[in-house]
Amino acid sequence: MKAAREYPILTVTAKGTRWLESGHPWVYDSDVAHEPDEGECENGALVDVVSEKGKYLGTGFLSRLSRLRVRIVSRNANDRFDENFWRRRVRYAWDYRKAVMDGQTGCCRLIFGEADAFPGLTVDRFENLLVTQTLSLGMERLKDTLFPLIVEVLEEDGEKIDGLFERNDVALREKEGLTQGKGWFALPGKETPESPITEICENGVFYRVDVENGQKTGFFLDQKFNRLAVAHLACGKRVLDCFTHTGSFALNAGIAGAKHVTGVDASELGIEQARENARLNGLEDRVEFVCADVFDLLPKLEEEGKQYDVVILDPPAFTKSRKTIKNATKGYREINMRGMKLVKPGGYLATCSCSHFMDYELFTKTIHQAAQNVHKRIRQVEYRTQAPDHPILWSAEESYYLKFYVFQIVDEK
Repeated sequence: MKAAREYPILTVTAKGTRWLESGHPWVYDSDVAHEPDEGECENGALVDVVSEKGKYLGTGFLSRLSRLRVRIVSRNANDRFDENFWRRRVRYAWDYRKAVMDGQTGCCRLIFGEADAFPGLTVDRFENLLVTQTLSLGMERLKDTLFPLIVEVLEEDGEKIDGLFERNDVALREKEGLTQGKGWFALPGKETPESPITEICENGVFYRVDVENGQKTGFFLDQKFNRLAVAHLACGKRVLDCFTHTGSFALNAGIAGAKHVTGVDASELGIEQARENARLNGLEDRVEFVCADVFDLLPKLEEEGKQYDVVILDPPAFTKSRKTIKNATKGYREINMRGMKLVKPGGYLATCSCSHFMDYELFTKTIHQAAQNVHKRIRQVEYRTQAPDHPILWSAEESYYLKFYVFQIVDEK
């Protein structure tokens, strides 16, 4: 370190040193050789992380209750973590979105946690509303400074932001000693919006988004350009969209000129929102939505002899831990077998996994097995991941979670 530091020191083991030097942004509790006591450092405060030889490795937020003992914020020993530092970080994240999102910054992920060097923080934009999810104690302590800065940076560019809603109703917060909850954050100089419902436009499709009651932060933004990829195949076709949620893949297909689209989801609330979105886009005559369990419905459609030009499989994560990966693999294999059987010869299957535990190799192998089991020859059209507003940090495999394939299906016989 080039100058005297004001932050308490946490020392990591040789293993922890190698881990941080590889670029990973976390220090695990098992890699801590020595940490400052409570008299030296408050929980959630910044600490300097050094090797057992005293080499500076980075500065991050301490969390005494979490297995993730430190989340690294910076590896520059000259950084001072004042308001100007965080303003630069926000500006950097916003400028990146303006560069990569092809003009679609009205609804996008502004901050993607560690991939944007805001550990444990997610910020999504839905036109005039921001939605945050804070999963680290350090970011929780910082939010009174950080959240107004985010709004200021956007408004400096002429963007209109009316309110910020916190979606902290997730159990992961408890691992940091934080309580769950949701509600409006009081932004200085702004009145609380009257409604948590706003309207967005993505890929030319309009949606009503409920940031208070919708899943996660209100809407899944990571499939934005994958929806376009499938829509390009849908003109004049019959399309089946499984696990449709609020209808995004189905509506993209409808806007692209699909002859008929059926969207399926087990959530009655999701299906009602999807129908409302269809009406919003004037697509209710060609896009229908059915409330049903996909695993139950697909065998029935097969028995009835139904086939489609395009089948889309966008299931929720079948696994959220390594312990359940075996059962999850069975689920992915079964759903892909069922989906392939419903595709007309020469038709297309779009299939994905949103669990980072279901890695690229295993997901690819599982699809290959599914094709072999139902005697289908699959021809890859393209492979995709999450939209670039969810950037993948190569030193943090957790940031790479969405795997998305488009195949053409051909009978072996």
